[in-house]
Amino acid sequence: MSTTLTLTENTFDEEIGAAAEPVLVDFWAEWCGPCKVIAPILDELATEQDGSLRIAKLNVDEHPGIARRFEVMSIPTLILFKDGEPAARLTGARGKSQIMAEISDHL
Repeated sequence: MSTTLTLTENTFDEEIGAAAEPVLVDFWAEWCGPCKVIAPILDELATEQDGSLRIAKLNVDEHPGIARRFEVMSIPTLILFKDGEPAARLTGARGKSQIMAEISDHL
């Protein structure tokens, strides 16, 4: 069973750059209702896609520099990183099948 990786400004570049598989990063905040809605969906994906996709979370309130770097203006924003580079971006809450449909070409 895979777990969701928590990223910080100190670990972001290393974790994303060193990942063998694509990493879907959830840019979120504690006060964000839609972020709480998709959290269990992302936990399910972390388990179901173990080995082909990693799920990571970055709290934008605690690490605003990374959010600014990737121009995250609203949350939740999901950015799929492949080979260390952004490959897909989803803004707003989505269901599991919709998330997979939008990122499947990059997996």
